[in-house]
Amino acid sequence: MTAPYARYRRAVAIPAGMAMATALAFLPNTVATAAEDAPAPAAARTDATPLSYVVNVKPGHGTSAYVKKAVVKAGGTIVTSYDQIGVIVVHSSNADFAKTIRTVRGVQSAGATRTAPLPSASTGDLGAPKVLSAAEVAEAEAPAGQDPLQPQQWDLPAIKADKAHEKSLGSKKVTVAVIDTGVDDTHPDIAPNFDREASVNCVSGKPDTADGAWRPSAAESPHGTHVAGEIAAAKNGVGMTGVAPGVKVSGIKVSTTAGFFYTEAVVCGFVWAAEHGVDVTNNSYYTDPWYFNCKNDPDQKALVEAVTRASRYAEKKGAVNVAAAGNENYDLAADEITDPSSPNDTTPGDRVVDPSKCLDIPTQLPGVVTVASTGAKGIKSSFSNHGLGVIDIAAPGGDSTAYQKPDAPATSGLILGTLPGGKWGYMAGTSMASPHVAGVAALIKSTHPYASPALVKALLYAEADATPCTDPYDIDADGKIDAVCEGSKNRNGFYGWGIADALDAVTK
Repeated sequence: MTAPYARYRRAVAIPAGMAMATALAFLPNTVATAAEDAPAPAAARTDATPLSYVVNVKPGHGTSAYVKKAVVKAGGTIVTSYDQIGVIVVHSSNADFAKTIRTVRGVQSAGATRTAPLPSASTGDLGAPKVLSAAEVAEAEAPAGQDPLQPQQWDLPAIKADKAHEKSLGSKKVTVAVIDTGVDDTHPDIAPNFDREASVNCVSGKPDTADGAWRPSAAESPHGTHVAGEIAAAKNGVGMTGVAPGVKVSGIKVSTTAGFFYTEAVVCGFVWAAEHGVDVTNNSYYTDPWYFNCKNDPDQKALVEAVTRASRYAEKKGAVNVAAAGNENYDLAADEITDPSSPNDTTPGDRVVDPSKCLDIPTQLPGVVTVASTGAKGIKSSFSNHGLGVIDIAAPGGDSTAYQKPDAPATSGLILGTLPGGKWGYMAGTSMASPHVAGVAALIKSTHPYASPALVKALLYAEADATPCTDPYDIDADGKIDAVCEGSKNRNGFYGWGIADALDAVTK
């Protein structure tokens, strides 16, 4: 593909075909053996443009203190240090910083989090939402007991969320964090359920707790706000209804204005969620600038290690991490995949990657729930990535209306969500599937408040509606097979353990 590549798993361009975000399976062992101690040069070089780095050390204060001195000596400025997971965020203009710091005793891995200088370069946005006009919102009518726009939400009955709401809307004691482009908490469908204490701006890699720092600016993507509404839009007689309209939702902003999700921000986001009582995190993006991160590259290896530590820490603290599978229609269980877009913050080039050695983060990290997308007819979305043993579960993410038309009264095959400025609109992608699963996980946690993340995930998979392979899969009816599904009814490459079930989440 020659178009610019999306950094996060936002709406795909429908019906133009396959969109531009992806994931990959298998986590390699990324912990490096510490090299012998070697002193940094007395005067570090400063002939490079400033970059951001992560330096991974043994968790705890002792080793970090020693390494911090070496960081400064090597020409680095420490932005922040997450001693609890052993990740230090550094800025440096020393071209040899990473190479030098890797030789320091106690450093397990280190690498640049980007290839573009600070601040990152901007690229074009893709997949803009279809915004509902004021007239369309005003004319919306719904049966008694439904929010005005709910009849357009075919995705709710697709996972039995409408029936679940008759039993439970979810608990106010449960919070889902949207780690994304920011959330507009002033939206009338989000404001009633917004958790300000669990919200933050992590773009720099260090928490910014200023009031409203989690909100997107007018120039930034509405992606995170859309996701937040899908999860927890209040059932309040206004607009639409979320999958779990009784739970709390927070905004953890981790993307730059240009839409890049860099490692230091993602690490900050997971650690913040871990330490602020978050029960579920939704991750509809991949960590830039590498589409796939290969362990034989020291920079990419360090990025995988840092995000792995952060996501595991969040789960250890009680959070279920849910992530979108990506929108390239890739078979993530294939022997090899061509990565055409890395590094996406400078000049990308084609490279063939081995799925057993390279991976998307955080989507394919241990313990993360990987979500594929389905359309209004209940089959894999045309764009959704797939792969036996990679996909854990599926949920509505929308598709071209021409491919999968919903039943009336719904008119669009895309997913309705909230947009900044008190608006609503349609988007599609695995970005939209993931929040459905996050919402169901929140309902499970509401029903079983003392359940561990492992138990919540076990119930999520056990309660999913087993869905057999779609075979043959010719989504555009042109006579050519568009994807091959492998596996049994109970677990396969298109739907994992099945399609998420919100009713079971509140009754079992």
